[in-house]
Amino acid sequence: MPHPLPLVASTSPDAHLILEQDHGAVIRRTILPGGVRVFSQHIPGMRSATIGAWIGVGSRDEGPEHAGSTHFLEHLLFKGTATRTALDIAESFDRVGGESNAATAKEYTCYYARVIDVDLHMATSVILDMVTSATLRDDEFELERGVILEELAMADDDPADVAHERFSEAVHGGHPVGRPIGGTPAIIKAVTREAVWEHYRQHYVPEGLVITAAGGVDHDELCGWVLEALDAGGWALDPAAVPLARRDQFAPVVATSTPRVDVARDIEQSHIVIGCEGLRAADPRRNTMGVLSTILGAGMSSRLFQEVREKRGLAYAVYSFAQPLAEVGQFGMYAACGTSKADEVAGLLMAELERMAYDVTPGELERAKGQIAGGTVLRLEDSYSRMSRLGKAELAFGELWSIGEALDQVHAVTGDGVAALAAELAARPRVEVRVGPAT
Repeated sequence: MPHPLPLVASTSPDAHLILEQDHGAVIRRTILPGGVRVFSQHIPGMRSATIGAWIGVGSRDEGPEHAGSTHFLEHLLFKGTATRTALDIAESFDRVGGESNAATAKEYTCYYARVIDVDLHMATSVILDMVTSATLRDDEFELERGVILEELAMADDDPADVAHERFSEAVHGGHPVGRPIGGTPAIIKAVTREAVWEHYRQHYVPEGLVITAAGGVDHDELCGWVLEALDAGGWALDPAAVPLARRDQFAPVVATSTPRVDVARDIEQSHIVIGCEGLRAADPRRNTMGVLSTILGAGMSSRLFQEVREKRGLAYAVYSFAQPLAEVGQFGMYAACGTSKADEVAGLLMAELERMAYDVTPGELERAKGQIAGGTVLRLEDSYSRMSRLGKAELAFGELWSIGEALDQVHAVTGDGVAALAAELAARPRVEVRVGPAT
């Protein structure tokens, strides 16, 4: 059975939760004053620890006047606080052999650090100082504007990145989830420091903060350190406050997809992405989608790899992918090939998806399940992956499955279920993006 993580007031008996999962790994949840959610997973014998500070706000949440602010903040929070310079922050982790970073996504932002367990107090203090007390100085803002523009230029030089970005825009039409996470050069050049500051003050609040930590972590100590850091940052923690609600997974999605997008580039290959709208994150068929995508385009034994690369030698890179979001998602297939072969390759991609609607063999099904099971366990062998899993479970699902329970769901997927989903995807309005030489 799932273990729900409901949004409740900190005064509720359900504000504290203790679960034992996966061979002695203990998961605890506490809702602190202010509505701050703290989750930890103690893993016996692990000497590393990773802490993450999550804000459930991503690129899709920006208003027109704040466009580009989410990605800008990912950079700027490392540039200094009232008590630490950018060098102080960097040296804090370098001197203990740790690492720190951040990730901006369409629906969340996470600032994290991975250290040995004895340095987790320091990591908590530094990360939460960044979250609560960033100064966003004018000079640093302008310097970082240039850095972000270089980052976007680097991505624009990668035709595969361009193809995926244009595909997301085309699938989701005018919906905010179709926006580029990093913004565009025009957006980054136009956004003001005042707009980013306003975005920061609006969304970086106790009710929206989720702290997750995994590895060699003591939950009670962690909660004390979080309260200490938030108090040092000057955050007022109202005992009656409750966490912000999760996104509405059933909100209507109004968007008009674009069937075909061609981007002319003076390069050697055509980069093709073909697909359609996928499944939302909480769709009960998400495990079926995982098995489908694995059979179709994950690994050297997948249908796309075998048919397009091994049997015909038409491409070096070919795969399928699925990206679930709160109320909508995307599914697609990618290949890079010679421009003269682009039509043939595009046809093969769709043909393999359509074939899955009536031809899923027991051998393929079991191989895909084994691939997913092994990959899932191996990915969770480090404290960062465990920390990340906790944050995504809280922000997206409100329930956390043990690894064993998650694998049981994968093994419960049937061939008929995969075939039915393949037929549904193949029948949905199709989007095709090509980046390469003009033809």
